[in-house]
Amino acid sequence: MHDVIVIGGGAMGSAAALSLTRSGREVLLLERFWPGHDRGGSHGATRIFRLVYDEPDYIRLAQQALSLWRELEAESGARLLTTTGAIDHGQFPLTERTALLAQHDVPFEVLEPAPARERWPGIAFDTPVLHQPDGGRLHADTAVHTLQRLAVLGGARIHFGQKVTGISVSGDSVEVRTGDEVLTARHVVVAAGPWAPALLRRVVDLPPLTVTQEQPAHFAVHTDLDWPSFVHWRPGLPDTYGLFAPGEGVKVGFHGTGPVVDPDGRDFTAREDGLRTLREYVKRWLPGADPTSLEPVSCLYDNTAGDDFVIDRVGPVTVATGFSGHGFKFVPAIGELLAGLVNGTATVPARFTLAAHA
Repeated sequence: MHDVIVIGGGAMGSAAALSLTRSGREVLLLERFWPGHDRGGSHGATRIFRLVYDEPDYIRLAQQALSLWRELEAESGARLLTTTGAIDHGQFPLTERTALLAQHDVPFEVLEPAPARERWPGIAFDTPVLHQPDGGRLHADTAVHTLQRLAVLGGARIHFGQKVTGISVSGDSVEVRTGDEVLTARHVVVAAGPWAPALLRRVVDLPPLTVTQEQPAHFAVHTDLDWPSFVHWRPGLPDTYGLFAPGEGVKVGFHGTGPVVDPDGRDFTAREDGLRTLREYVKRWLPGADPTSLEPVSCLYDNTAGDDFVIDRVGPVTVATGFSGHGFKFVPAIGELLAGLVNGTATVPARFTLAAHA
């Protein structure tokens, strides 16, 4: 019998495998695709790191993650988080957010549009700008590889190309069915993104997840510009995010606007209407980028109705899903939460529990 099987070798599953290994557990990580694949939500060069949120739970989790990212960098020698600063602009509750940041000792500054445009000429502003200097960009592909490498060095085993077809609970153990065998484990962690509902059917009652194919794009940029990561809040229009991706330009995307898809049946094809809207946005709001020169990107989102994560344990099964759009920044902190759930040592914020989503 295996001790712990982790299903899903993306960022969350890899972080869970590392944290579990460090806690003394024997870990087998099963990933249905190949290393560095583009089928889920963890691939690509970059992700935004930011600490600005409306909810204390997320701010505290981001603070923990910031410390853990730096520890992982020191241990691995890999560059995982580049600090560029992170900004919020547009129509959002500025006073409430700055009050929360101050309560949690998160440094920030507020700039009026004119000095903000002078400081970041690649971006246009028409409202005050909230700048958080600890924000920046995570190197996503490097981070996943580093988590897996450290997990293996700690004793974890990773099997790529191992598709799990079903899970069933029998007493205090779990049976995991793959294409050619049945594995038994004392505990299973399911971090399978949009594939989690099918795997956990009749095992864990997950809340509804909406799976979409998102299509941000990389736009060519003018040289010698300072690019913070940014979120542009536009009531009635898609909230927009962006960050610089070295060698690829500035990545710009709309949050959660892609078509609903089956994760096994997506076509990876960018829709022309979406690209046209992105070009229009870049032309209006990003004077430092070229709206005519772009390279589309395809990725999956799996989201709950309120965009809160699902992190909980039911008997010998721990589940982690619903992270798309803003989960990557929290990866090492969520890995520790998942290991704590398996070991019976962690308490998950109530908003992430299955009961909160019921």
